[in-house]
Amino acid sequence: METNKNIPDPPNQKPLYKVNAFWRGPPQTAAKPPTDVYACPVHIHVRQKMAGACPKCGIALDAVADHRSEASLGTRDVSQRLWVAIVLTLPILLLTLVGWIPASNLPNWMRGPGWHWVQLGLTIPVVFWSGWPLLQSGWVSVMGRRLNLAATISMGVIAAFLYSTVALCFPNWFSLSKGAGSRIPLYFVSAAMFIVLGLVGQVLEMGTRRHSKRVLKALMDLEPPKATKVVPGGDQEVTIDQVLVGDWLRVVPGGNIPVDGRVVEGNSSVNESMITGETLLVVKNLGDEVTGGTVNGSGEFVMRAERVGRDTLLARIVEMVAQTHRTQAPIQGLADKAAAGFVPVVGITSFLTFLFWWLLGPEPGLAHGLCNAISVLIVACPWALGLAVPLSIRIATERGVREGVLVKNAQTLERLEKVTTLVIDKAGTLTEGRPKLVDVLPASGRDALEFLMLAASLELASNHPIAAAIVQGAKERGVSLRIVKDFRPVTAGGVTGTVDGHEVVIGKPEFLRQEKIEGLEPFEASAVELESKGMTVMFVAIDGKPAGMGTVAESIKFTAAQAVRNLHALGIRLVLMTGDSRRTADAVATVLGIDVVEAEMEPAGKVAFVKKLRAEGKFVAMAGDGIDDASALSEADVGIAMATGTDEVLQSSGITLVKGDLRGIANAIRLGRSTMRNVRQNLFFALAFNVLGMGIAAGALYPFANIFLSPTLVGTVMGLTGATILINASRLRNMRLGAW
Repeated sequence: METNKNIPDPPNQKPLYKVNAFWRGPPQTAAKPPTDVYACPVHIHVRQKMAGACPKCGIALDAVADHRSEASLGTRDVSQRLWVAIVLTLPILLLTLVGWIPASNLPNWMRGPGWHWVQLGLTIPVVFWSGWPLLQSGWVSVMGRRLNLAATISMGVIAAFLYSTVALCFPNWFSLSKGAGSRIPLYFVSAAMFIVLGLVGQVLEMGTRRHSKRVLKALMDLEPPKATKVVPGGDQEVTIDQVLVGDWLRVVPGGNIPVDGRVVEGNSSVNESMITGETLLVVKNLGDEVTGGTVNGSGEFVMRAERVGRDTLLARIVEMVAQTHRTQAPIQGLADKAAAGFVPVVGITSFLTFLFWWLLGPEPGLAHGLCNAISVLIVACPWALGLAVPLSIRIATERGVREGVLVKNAQTLERLEKVTTLVIDKAGTLTEGRPKLVDVLPASGRDALEFLMLAASLELASNHPIAAAIVQGAKERGVSLRIVKDFRPVTAGGVTGTVDGHEVVIGKPEFLRQEKIEGLEPFEASAVELESKGMTVMFVAIDGKPAGMGTVAESIKFTAAQAVRNLHALGIRLVLMTGDSRRTADAVATVLGIDVVEAEMEPAGKVAFVKKLRAEGKFVAMAGDGIDDASALSEADVGIAMATGTDEVLQSSGITLVKGDLRGIANAIRLGRSTMRNVRQNLFFALAFNVLGMGIAAGALYPFANIFLSPTLVGTVMGLTGATILINASRLRNMRLGAW
């Protein structure tokens, strides 16, 4: 097999090839063990370092790091309570329906209060065992003066149960008629059904989480459990957590690539559909990067591990998706506040209903007042309000994964809706990020190959993409490089050093002038035309005198023009911000149709510019992939990074584009807008159904139809609220982005 001489040797092996600093990676490190943190599967903001029960709802806590587990203790516990509640509630419902039949039409053994006592016996375990976590959560919220949805559910359930129990034991207190044999409405079925509905709400939410865990598990299963390590004397099979940075690994045909790294021997074609969504195989030659979790084709190659454990792209994708499911959108706070404010409103409405029908209603006023007041408490249970936000957020984040858009947290998804201005870095974002040396233009009388040798030898010690392009261009032209002494890099300026006894300076004209280099004017005049064509020009001085220029160019991503059109269609204002010269930046902006250009920007200048835009009232998103973009990404309202970006950029961003396709930014903004529209629809459905139900339960139909609707019937209809919200949220899963 052909071997790349610019790749370091595997550890603990006698050097066979020349070690080149250009390919040298970080020191060997092992994967970091995850820290155990436990969170409530329903109240996701409840987190602690010890296993146990949630102090808010009593449900068993899940291990946050356990992405592979589909079923948790909390899920099993709630499911068991729900099934017991359903089994016991069905007979209560049937007995209630029997109770609606006139007594004269019933056989003798069905007459009398015996059926009511059976209902009481069945309701007790439903309320005080199946519904215990809900009651406990409601009690904790009341005692802590932080009212939540469970407080309202508990209030309605307890009111229905206590009223029905007292009415059964002391029927004369609530008689609706002065005649004998009058029938007293009992609401055992309402108490039981609202426990069932409350548990259904929790199970639906947990079901969404369980589906999310299946998605995470499918991603994690892409990582093979073992890898083949190249060691002196042969190959050795090791577990994936034993792979260290710097290890050489053999990848066989058809096998999953174990970790992120670079090909050091052989070549093959790799299926990268996990990252790009494209099923076409990508050819990998010596020095090319490969990603853990992708599938090797028919060739065999050896790779050098560069990112292992939790540092691989696959692990970062899994953690980002999991983190999104553990966060809450700010609008969830609105739902929580609405629920907290709903409790006193319900209490006041129930009390006013009692007073109205007692003082102004038909006889017996006290009985009608009590029944209607209890009906308000029962019907007002806003259990669906707790589903309105998290269902939409989680379904949307999963949809984002399918589109190659990874959302770090729910807050970012909400902020996407508000974006008005997008700041885009050029290199690696609008362009391919792999610049190539186009030409070398030495000063008159200088040898071109010697000029390139000196420049490339100096750039060999730099890790800048342009430096890599110059080095690669020299190698392609057969130039042998020399050792560099006294190397000195200057951020956003250039580099200096000594090569073969010559003092070499490479960088921008301003940097060369700072190094006391004079006479650059003729070269700057020649650079104008080159930069107007989109090329980046590097100025070179040797032994204190201008020696020539090198031109480097990047090809614009073929999807960039379409991405710009898509973003303009969404009303987004685009700003190109780059450290390149203005003429180079203007050339790219003109081709793509970008609105504003900010060129020759240093990292601090990028941060200041983003701050300026925000101070002007613009909601700013920024897309970049270089380490010099990290601070500006953190300053933006929404940071967007390419998956191939540096670790600093990925940590600073709220959105990661796995495919590196700029069209994903438009998809992300559309996703954010559609999600927040969906959330508001869900909140409207939840609150509107509750307000309407409360009005009917309070007796709003009596003046028009001379009837009081049973709270059981109204409560059953209220159960449809959750189904409505679930169906509406599910539209996000199958929507066509931008179609709404």
